[in-house]
Amino acid sequence: VQLQASGGGLVQAGGSLRLSCAASGIIFSTNVMGWYRQAPGKQRELVALVTSRGSTNYEDSVKGRFTISRDNAKRTVYLQMLSLKPEDTAVYYCTAGPMRYWGQGTQVTVSS
Repeated sequence: VQLQASGGGLVQAGGSLRLSCAASGIIFSTNVMGWYRQAPGKQRELVALVTSRGSTNYEDSVKGRFTISRDNAKRTVYLQMLSLKPEDTAVYYCTAGPMRYWGQGTQVTVSS
């Protein structure tokens, strides 16, 4: 199983980024997909999940700013992040299962 995350980077507060995670080795269309993040010195936390049917769930602090979506034909899950804040700075991990399989993480840094 491979979950290849990309799209992280350095952005100023108020900016936007879109993360992508391409999956292989799993039946993508039937898996719940999600994004977690881990900031320095903190535990990994859920950011957003999307079910096989497209239902979504978000951590409270990102509601209204982040949007998770999936393209089953491309076997890819996305996280569109708008109005980024310095507190969004973390390594973002793609997960399938969820939490059964993990990607390598992509760094998101938001400067104030």
